[in-house]
Amino acid sequence: MPHPNADVRMRGFVSRSTVEEALAWLDAQVATLPAEECPLAAAAGRVLCGNIESDVDVPGFDRAMMDGYALLAADTIGATPTNRLPLSVLGQALPGAAFAGTVAHGQAVRVMTGAPMPNGADAVLPAELTSLADPSNPQSSIPNSQSVQVLAELPAGKNFGRRGEDIVRGTVVLPAGRRLRPQDIGVLSSIGRATVPVVRRPRVRIVVTGDELLPLGTVPTGHRIADANGPMLAALVRRDGGEVLSQEMVADRRDAILAAIQQPCDVLLVSGGSSVGLEDHVPTLLAEHGELAVHGIAMRPSSPTGLGRIGAALVLLMPGNPVSCLCAYDFFAGRAIRTLGGLARDWPYRSVRLKLAGQLKSAKGRVDYARVMVVDGHVEPIGISGASVLSSTTRADGFVIVPAKREVLPLGEEVEVYLYD
Repeated sequence: MPHPNADVRMRGFVSRSTVEEALAWLDAQVATLPAEECPLAAAAGRVLCGNIESDVDVPGFDRAMMDGYALLAADTIGATPTNRLPLSVLGQALPGAAFAGTVAHGQAVRVMTGAPMPNGADAVLPAELTSLADPSNPQSSIPNSQSVQVLAELPAGKNFGRRGEDIVRGTVVLPAGRRLRPQDIGVLSSIGRATVPVVRRPRVRIVVTGDELLPLGTVPTGHRIADANGPMLAALVRRDGGEVLSQEMVADRRDAILAAIQQPCDVLLVSGGSSVGLEDHVPTLLAEHGELAVHGIAMRPSSPTGLGRIGAALVLLMPGNPVSCLCAYDFFAGRAIRTLGGLARDWPYRSVRLKLAGQLKSAKGRVDYARVMVVDGHVEPIGISGASVLSSTTRADGFVIVPAKREVLPLGEEVEVYLYD
């Protein structure tokens, strides 16, 4: 049987689902996508699908942490600028080039930062705490001297890093479910990983309908408007870890819309054509050729939102009004894409709790997505609330959700503000 709201053109919705009912249907449709192996160079922002365990110690050797001399700390006892203690310099160690011998009492090896610690040495004396000059002849400096004078004491274990002090072999360095940050890529490279198993990105197609629309980069003219929803949705999809397969503008013709919505993908976002106008064909097409599970939701804006499936794709029908489109994405599409991609399904926004500087009104039984500004630590509702005024979201600092059971949130009530930044 077709959905009762499949054809609402010029007659309105028979009934509306609650936001909770729509979310329950949506959540039952989505699960984390399977894994794929990703080159490390392309893995930033991807989600790990398994724990990453190190097969090596990092570093794999004891190493000097500064330029100076590797020696036995006991040989520095009593050293001061006026009581200089001489040591024989056996040679040097450089990064990637170890000293082949062993340091004994009375001996030292010149080392550079990152160089392997010579056998026998238990400390590194910084170069500034040594002297190559003969104190009886300050004019003499001996760069290639086979001896060095110690000017200060230091304890054993000072100024060198131990093997495995960063990462110990066998430990989990990054957990499953982590969205990889740039520093994570560095850690993975340090343990020798060339590829990592990540959750496959949800493949998303965006279809924007409307004869009045002009493509991205076109100056609006006459009675036509430049498409805002397509570029906005593409940016939102990428933010939430999805891969945009295509971003298509389609005329209000049933054949053109049907061809566009039948292209394979994981998630299909259709903006426009979901409401009660004569040319709102998308719900009927989805009901005829797939499944229209939800159409019409008790919320503002975005009440004409629809959810369903066509082929293997999850379909989200979103209103053409830009704020309604953004709201529908925030409530439903983003949640689905994040879940498929292995991310947390909840809002991706930072939130704060602040008091209202003015009341927020709603209608009982309807959820409201209210744009607000934060001024002097208080929440001020945006005066313009029209669903077509997209610039209101750029003036807003975020939004407040008014629950369905509330008709008004009064002045002074503490509310949770979801911040766009």
